[in-house]
Amino acid sequence: QVQLVESGGGLVQAGGSLRLSCAASGRTFSSYAMGWFRQAPGKEREFVAAINWNGVGTNYADSVKGRFTISRDNAKNTMYVQMNSLKPGDTAVYYCAAGGRPTSLLSAYAYWGQGTQVTVSS
Repeated sequence: QVQLVESGGGLVQAGGSLRLSCAASGRTFSSYAMGWFRQAPGKEREFVAAINWNGVGTNYADSVKGRFTISRDNAKNTMYVQMNSLKPGDTAVYYCAAGGRPTSLLSAYAYWGQGTQVTVSS
């Protein structure tokens, strides 16, 4: 089992940048694929990005491709997403998740964090 805690959210102007972190407990972090998802008010939770166990394989939603970069440091049990050129449409609660493969499917992830709010002002 793994517990996940997100951090790094906040308020930023359009065009700005933020880096979110996801700290994992337990000694099995490196065995999990990891993902970032987000949920805006009144909308369903949606896929943002995913990364495989060793960081070599990544997967991005079209809406963030070229602006967001997912990465992980297995020695620190931490995953990151660097978010650049932020837009008001990126405003959402961002969640990290751990699962068996770096897919866009929510159902593939067994463990979830509590989320961190990202607000992008225009």
